Amino acid sequence: MKSIIENSFSKSHSYIDYRKCISALLLEGKSSGNMQSEDLTHYSELNEVRMNRLEKTITIGIENIQKLQNVEREYIWLVISEGWCGDAAQILPVIYKMAQLSAKIDLKIVFRDENDDLMNLFLTNGTKSVPKLLIVDKKTLEILGDFGPRPVGAKQLILDYKAKHGVVDETAKTELQLWYLHDKGQSIQKEIMNLVEKFEN
Repeated sequence: MKSIIENSFSKSHSYIDYRKCISALLLEGKSSGNMQSEDLTHYSELNEVRMNRLEKTITIGIENIQKLQNVEREYIWLVISEGWCGDAAQILPVIYKMAQLSAKIDLKIVFRDENDDLMNLFLTNGTKSVPKLLIVDKKTLEILGDFGPRPVGAKQLILDYKAKHGVVDETAKTELQLWYLHDKGQSIQKEIMNLVEKFEN
């Protein structure tokens, strides 16, 4: 496990560099990841717009700001992601803004398809669902906990939709994006802070 984590660090990007990688690929008409299709490139373009907007509009709650500024343990927040993922586009800007508030949190992002060994350790119901935030102790490289690929409310929305309609189609994806829009990153913040507080105590 430790060697897999260390190997992923060597292939990791800062948030800014991750964004630059996605943008550069889009200029070539490509998405990130091993699979290439018009749909994935289209989703990547939509996500670029979403992330640009969220970086300007997402706010971290005052209580969470105080908690993050008072974090005592040193962490690496390692996120597994891909540019075409709609959930990642909604969640990453929130994680980035949270990590910026603490000198004790070092945010690193890796691409899922470049880190198969790591992804296989954190499957969701047998699938390589992203994003996945791994909270790592900076000194020991122990993985203390993880969050993702969706907050509980968003996960339930998709489960309910699939139970009713049998598939996750474009309508479901639209409803999911609306859920994120109305939630304004509050559930993401709450669930991540609940994790961090477990390790701080």
